[in-house]
Amino acid sequence: MGERLSKLCDPIYVEVRGKKIEINEDVVRILNNYVKMEYSLEKLAQDLGLESWEEAYEFIKAVPAWILWISPTIYSLEKQRCRAKGSDTQPGPS
Repeated sequence: MGERLSKLCDPIYVEVRGKKIEINEDVVRILNNYVKMEYSLEKLAQDLGLESWEEAYEFIKAVPAWILWISPTIYSLEKQRCRAKGSDTQPGPS
């Protein structure tokens, strides 16, 4: 799983019918609700700002499976780690 988490340092996008959706903490939370609770494709489409359940279905098919199951907390912590790691390599103000 470490290799997958290292991919979080780069932005992750999923494209559905010409719409590019960035995977962020809010999207991860919505996806967690979808896979863990009674959640319709219509509700998923509404929460993601998609036009129909068909687009939501295409989105789910395109999302890497591990993203569906990562907890929002771990996702957020890994993103923070990436930002901290990036700022360690950036030169500070003189």
